[in-house]
Amino acid sequence: MIQNRTSPPILVRNVRVFDADPAGPGLTGPTSVFIKDRTIARIGAPEEREGAVVIEGGGRVLMPGLTDAHVHLFATGLSLAGLTTGATGTGYYTALASAEKMLMRGFTTVRDMAGDVASLRQVLDAGTFPGPRIYSSQAAISQTSGHGDFSQVYEDASTFTCGAHARAEQIGFLRVADGRDQVLAAVREQLKKGASQIKVMAGGGVSSAYDPLDVLQYTLDELKAAVEAATDWGTYVAAHVYNDEGIRRAIAAGIKSIEHGHLVAGPETVKLMADEGVWLSTQPFIESDHEYPNPENAEKNKQVCEGVANSFTWAREQGANIAFGTDLLLEPEKAGLQNEMLTRLTTHFDFSPVEALRIATSANAELFRLSGERDPYKGTRLGEITEGAWADVLLVEGDPTQDLTVLGDPDKNLAVIIKDGRIYKNTLG
Repeated sequence: MIQNRTSPPILVRNVRVFDADPAGPGLTGPTSVFIKDRTIARIGAPEEREGAVVIEGGGRVLMPGLTDAHVHLFATGLSLAGLTTGATGTGYYTALASAEKMLMRGFTTVRDMAGDVASLRQVLDAGTFPGPRIYSSQAAISQTSGHGDFSQVYEDASTFTCGAHARAEQIGFLRVADGRDQVLAAVREQLKKGASQIKVMAGGGVSSAYDPLDVLQYTLDELKAAVEAATDWGTYVAAHVYNDEGIRRAIAAGIKSIEHGHLVAGPETVKLMADEGVWLSTQPFIESDHEYPNPENAEKNKQVCEGVANSFTWAREQGANIAFGTDLLLEPEKAGLQNEMLTRLTTHFDFSPVEALRIATSANAELFRLSGERDPYKGTRLGEITEGAWADVLLVEGDPTQDLTVLGDPDKNLAVIIKDGRIYKNTLG
């Protein structure tokens, strides 16, 4: 829950505002934006100045804060060995550091798709430490031998060992559950711990040891059990899945967000997603984003990356809802690719800058709102600059509506970063 915290009012003068509404004009003419009590209080005249911090925009572009629909704060700053063998508190400290770095890259809201970050969200929302808003899934839920099973091959399945769990489960990153009853308990466990939405593993993965990309994970009944438990709490389920049949099974179960989906077989399945209102929460991967010394994992990574262009093309053609995410984890040296991956929407995958900006702001925010009653930020709008919306804004050097690559260098080109009505960066004085 968001804590009460006050900051001085802020007046940002002489800026062109990016309109994240798909029906909007793109950029407004020069105007001013007044921020008070953590929200956008007024756009345009009259300008209120009493007690306000005044930022002279100089005609720069003011845009909503960026959002990322698929992060892993708990694992972005750690290697696999660091995550699974480090001291208990290691993940929490690195998550705190990763949160600040994401905010300073311009990402003011993220959806975390595996990791025990509900307590981190509390301290960030209180303003105690810098970082983005977090929609937390808590532990991702997997079947035995699935994408979330990080036990050793010589260990008995946890179902047979009376509660013995792999390290990834012990630290709240994953939860292995088999059968309807265990799936129900696993979903309810994450909701108990503060999850905004639930994530399940519904197909094979790249980084995991036991599951080829083509395998289906969880029976239809098990997936339906997850959806039933989440729906009872007023929220939804997202599913990790690449392959076509797994996507269709997830849709049949009532899952509302497909995480990845790069190996979708054709436009028919994407049309089904569009017809059912299911989101394609995907990532603009290229093969060098991840490095796998194991040839089998490297080959799986190659297959996924070869499917990126088709999944984007079919999603646009069929009118499916597209969300932007990065899914960077377990390679700390690559966390900074977050901004570059956003710019690839224009440099590699044929989106216009305005289309890409809307996906990474208002479209992602629409997906986040599916959390319904479990939305920690409900009642106030995200991902847009409108009166009454959360005051999460960026003042940009250059025009990202014409050249998205300016956001690829946030240190240089983000002049001001404001989140929750509080200034975290201001190079303009």
